[in-house]
Amino acid sequence: MIIRDESGQVTFGKWEFFFQAVILLSLLDFAFGTLPNLSDSQRFIVDSFEIFSIAVFSIEYLIRATFSRPRRRYVLGFFGVVDLIAILPFFIGLSLDLRSLRVLRLLRLFRVLKLVRYSSAMKRIHRAFLISREELILFGMTAAILLYLAGVGIYFFEHKEQPEVFASVFDGLWWAAATLTTVGYGDVYPVTGGGRFFTFLVLAVGLGVVAVPSGIVASALAQAREEEGKDSPDSEES
Repeated sequence: MIIRDESGQVTFGKWEFFFQAVILLSLLDFAFGTLPNLSDSQRFIVDSFEIFSIAVFSIEYLIRATFSRPRRRYVLGFFGVVDLIAILPFFIGLSLDLRSLRVLRLLRLFRVLKLVRYSSAMKRIHRAFLISREELILFGMTAAILLYLAGVGIYFFEHKEQPEVFASVFDGLWWAAATLTTVGYGDVYPVTGGGRFFTFLVLAVGLGVVAVPSGIVASALAQAREEEGKDSPDSEES
């Protein structure tokens, strides 16, 4: 049964559980399809379910695109784009060999984002990201600048002593990414006094880099929960 919510977007009532099941099974099907040495019968089952899931997702997309009001809000919105990307690689693969376009094959993983529509928790996370997107964009830009400065700095400190390890700024960027995120793989490390002191400073900054987005998202989640409470029928009755 096709109905519209208050915003004019299509919902399927109890059929939404069916779509959730197909999404989850299609993700498992994608994983099984990567197993080596599948028999012909197993490969047939994997390919058949892929075709079935694409048919289900295509029908869902067409129904939502046709009956949503306003239509543009769905087609150009987050969920509309996700629904389209989830089926697009299959239809492109009908005319092209996706083995040479692995990036397009990976677009099938966008199906996992379709679950956001059917999960209240995922909706809250999506709402939280919308609330905090400006702060997260600002933080991302700041982190990118710090990453670049750290990569350039370690290159100038270590290039003369380790010309093979830090052959270019790009090698420094790899070290900076591992250090700023406090991962510390240990495959690349400074040997000079200046480089070690610089590493200490980068590590100190890295602790803040890891903590800041967690605080932003946690605050946004709390705000999203409060907004959901205000929008719920129980809060209106009270």
